[in-house]
Amino acid sequence: MSIGVVLSVTASVLFGGLYYFSTLLAPLDGEQIFGWRMLLTFPFVTLFMLVAGYWSLARELAARIRQRPALLLVQLLSAVLVGLQLWLFMWAPVNGRALEVSLGYFLLPLSMVLAGYLIFREHPSRLQQLAIACAVLGVGHALLQAGTFAWETLLVAVGYPAYFVLRRLTGTDNLGGFWFDMLFLLPVAGWFAWAGGAGPALFVELPRLYPLVALLGAFSALALVTYTMASRLLTFTLFGLLGYVEPVLLVLVALLLGESIAPDQWFTYIAIWSAVGVLVFEGLRHLRRSRGALRRAADRDSDPR
Repeated sequence: MSIGVVLSVTASVLFGGLYYFSTLLAPLDGEQIFGWRMLLTFPFVTLFMLVAGYWSLARELAARIRQRPALLLVQLLSAVLVGLQLWLFMWAPVNGRALEVSLGYFLLPLSMVLAGYLIFREHPSRLQQLAIACAVLGVGHALLQAGTFAWETLLVAVGYPAYFVLRRLTGTDNLGGFWFDMLFLLPVAGWFAWAGGAGPALFVELPRLYPLVALLGAFSALALVTYTMASRLLTFTLFGLLGYVEPVLLVLVALLLGESIAPDQWFTYIAIWSAVGVLVFEGLRHLRRSRGALRRAADRDSDPR
């Protein structure tokens, strides 16, 4: 489980960095960045799977689709669900909808916990329950301020859990399933990438975009790969709660970019940060117990009696 936690936190850090990195890609807009991100993510993910020995997962899923063609429709639905999320992540900040999307990310871990309980019968630990309570206070405060649920908020809070539930129930919650998601998104990504004159002519005019877009693909591939691997290694509940690391980091990125937290927003962020702190404490305690168990086992093995 500790490896899954490390992968999840690593993915959150990378997503936070990606959020900041996208500001360096002007004059590309959010939809164009989404398009180039997907086009460049796909080859980097493919290369990683080939080098790291995960390509067999894609072959196995392809064989399953040949045996059960209906699985192709499930995989297409999976691609649509994750594609909407990846598009919204890039579209919202440049269209004045960042607040609505950020509220969705605050709700997302709670909806993941609810899905884990209702569908997979998972029960959170006592410390995880404390983290949930802190998160409920923070999200409830944010909802009172917002006054309503925007469609962007609901898309994140409902769409992501639906995506992960679908993948887990169909046994496609691995890099093979994710590779097919990226494959089916390529036509849409190409259309977005070339929209608004963002084709080769723009890159000739602004050659600095070449290395930046390449880094965008590598950065995105690493973030999505670690995120996908973490989703398979962790329970639905813990994976959902660790989702609070990402919005916390996105807030820090926003502060670095010159934005500020309004006085009436501090309670929300303090409650969310408290939830993350409780999870960090539980992780450290689990790690200390694991090391203690290993040390005791080693002492027993070395005891000559």
